[in-house]
Amino acid sequence: MANIMRWRYGDTNPVMMPVEVGFSVEIGDLLYLEAGNARPASSMPDQGTLAANQELLHDKFLGVAMQSSKAETATPIRVATSGVFELDCIAESFELGDLLGGHEEATGTQLDQQVVMGVATENLAIGRCVKRTLTPENKVLLEIVSTVVRGGPQAAA
Repeated sequence: MANIMRWRYGDTNPVMMPVEVGFSVEIGDLLYLEAGNARPASSMPDQGTLAANQELLHDKFLGVAMQSSKAETATPIRVATSGVFELDCIAESFELGDLLGGHEEATGTQLDQQVVMGVATENLAIGRCVKRTLTPENKVLLEIVSTVVRGGPQAAA
């Protein structure tokens, strides 16, 4: 994907994280934490099922890249651990508060870097929808919540 600033509003509570050499990160990528480094969601090892891939992303979700990093450098980048972002999604309609998690690429073996979909439970989610859509759309506003830094999406009270 191209570098796309997907942040729309809200506090991002950024952290600076190194990106491991060999991993390229673009602005707007969903990132997870592995061995003290930020990595794009698309580089997560396949867990065999969509739900297992989504759960691993949830468990290690760091945030959204606010800066890019080339594969040959390990320069720290700014990562948003919260905030509202406009991400691509499969054509779905969403209600306010719906849970959203990672979406698998067509190959079925890795998650997309910048695409989300509706999920059923908090353990698969990286955030919640903050703008209702009555008709299926290809973009969604979601409030992300880093599991690593902020505890992830919580069950409704």
